[in-house]
Amino acid sequence: MRILFASTQGAGHVGPLLPFARAALAAGHTVLLAAPVPRSELPLARLAAAPGRAAAWAPVLTPQSPGLVHTLQELFIGLDAAAALPGMLAAVERFAPDLIVRETCEFASAVAAERFGVATVQVGIHLDTTIDTGEALLAIADPALRRLGLREPERLLQASVLTMVPPSLSADSPRLHRFRTETPPARERDLVYVSFGSETPHTPHFPQLYRDTVEALEGEVLVALGRDPADLGPVPANVRVERWVDQPAALARATAMVGHGGSGSTLAALAAGVPLAFIPLFVDGHDNARRVAAAGAGRLVEGDLAGTVARLDSEAAQLIADEIAALEPVSAWATRAPRAPAAGL
Repeated sequence: MRILFASTQGAGHVGPLLPFARAALAAGHTVLLAAPVPRSELPLARLAAAPGRAAAWAPVLTPQSPGLVHTLQELFIGLDAAAALPGMLAAVERFAPDLIVRETCEFASAVAAERFGVATVQVGIHLDTTIDTGEALLAIADPALRRLGLREPERLLQASVLTMVPPSLSADSPRLHRFRTETPPARERDLVYVSFGSETPHTPHFPQLYRDTVEALEGEVLVALGRDPADLGPVPANVRVERWVDQPAALARATAMVGHGGSGSTLAALAAGVPLAFIPLFVDGHDNARRVAAAGAGRLVEGDLAGTVARLDSEAAQLIADEIAALEPVSAWATRAPRAPAAGL
């Protein structure tokens, strides 16, 4: 089976697709990733990024975000999908996939799937799965999708949605199918892991947020900075700063994680049984933080970071980790995909 995986730019969008793409490769399918990323471990059809994208998106990554309607209609669709569409159409025509697997904020592949008559499955990228399965997001997107060239946007509501979010953190839906990835076994828990994602290092939050964070923490601290560690300058002796880290391996050692509430890193921490101290910054970080705090597996930082970390509940986080571990592995989806691509099973 030939499966095209489609994503917009950014680790929080590409990342959720990768376990499914790797599982498809392992199951013997032919895989192509179509995305505006510079490189990939997967065969890649590199799509164009919109000119001036960084400046257009910059306000979203601030407390004065222009809001969901603008972000969805003007940025995800009017900017990103419009720039990606010519390359996506060419990739689908050339690759001739039997199935397109798209993350739920990527829309160029939806136009291509409709035009070439290809079945689609969606991968949810939000901790709140109602965003990925419900009608609200599509209702906002509808006018911009029609301008993009999608004739029947409502058909997106017929596609299955794959997620790695456990039931305790999200609403169920007949379209929703839950899976898990393999998580490294816990090692000696001896560090605090800090990551504010791939976008924060390029916003006004850098470098003060990182300096305040590492100076407040005690014990061994590992920071995934997302840019040259030298840019942060001197740090305390108990702190190690890397551009990127093997996140699952780091979480296997972590007693706690300090993060901004991004869906991907939050879910990775919970799958490893690691409680979180949240410093929400933008987009869905505040909602994710409240959701996890309500489950007892995290706390919002309100001034005293070290004290917040000390009060985190590892038992509540482990309960969620056990729930995730009981889900089917992504390999089960890859094995069943050839028999029912339209259903995503």
